[in-house]
Amino acid sequence: MQPFAYAAMLAIVAPVSWMVWLAFTGDRAGLRNIRMNLGVRATSTAQQAHPGERLSEWSRRIAPVGYVAWLDKQLAGAGRPKEWPLSRVLMVKPLLALAGGVMGVLLFMVDRSAGRVVLAVAIVLLAYFVPDLLIRSNAQKRRDAIRRDLPNSLDQMLISVQAGLGFEAAVARVAANGKGPLADEFIRTLQDIQVGRSRKEAYVAMSERVDVPDVRSFIRAVVQADTYGIAIAKVLKAQALEMRTKRRQRAEEHAMKIPVKILFPLIFCIFPTLFIILIGPAAMNIMAAFS
Repeated sequence: MQPFAYAAMLAIVAPVSWMVWLAFTGDRAGLRNIRMNLGVRATSTAQQAHPGERLSEWSRRIAPVGYVAWLDKQLAGAGRPKEWPLSRVLMVKPLLALAGGVMGVLLFMVDRSAGRVVLAVAIVLLAYFVPDLLIRSNAQKRRDAIRRDLPNSLDQMLISVQAGLGFEAAVARVAANGKGPLADEFIRTLQDIQVGRSRKEAYVAMSERVDVPDVRSFIRAVVQADTYGIAIAKVLKAQALEMRTKRRQRAEEHAMKIPVKILFPLIFCIFPTLFIILIGPAAMNIMAAFS
């Protein structure tokens, strides 16, 4: 490879390494907030925007309309992990795309053909959307876990309410005894109510964060019961029965899909091996006899 090619690679790799180092070194924004809260006057150097923040803002500006809102909704569905807030995700995506571009340039320099150009573009797009795929996958797993835990949680709420506890106390007991994303969402909803948010707003915010049809149906029933003064025990009993029915129907649906799912592995993997074991020796004997 010629010296010009090495120089081009160094000119691309060095800025990428520098930007990645800046992106993952320290929380400068948190440090500035702490100093402002303590009343300490920040220096002019600390008041300047961090390069990672500028990159995040630039990524937000070039994103399509509604894309940032969709990504924020997926992060809410994934539980908003502390390690990956929206600003950091928007900051990392261009860096990954740039790294994919470097890899695509290297592949194109090895073999300068139209196929390598298409491969380089595909690598850049894949690198840019890898965080989206991971966040969406985690959000879907979290929603599935919430959907599985909801019937049992409703049964516990119903028992607690029938024992004489109020609805918020029953929710608090379920959140304290439970584990998983549904218990975390109940705890956050109760915290919203404790800080002064109305019950309706807290429940509706929970349904929007979770984005699960069963949870939305449950929250809608609770809000209507609170609005019209309906006994919450009756609502919980009806909702628990409905959720158990839906869970049984989903299990039956998955069971009915199993024969279709195993059809292709059975035809292309198991049957050929079985035919080779059963018919192979006989075919070899026939060939030996006629030869």
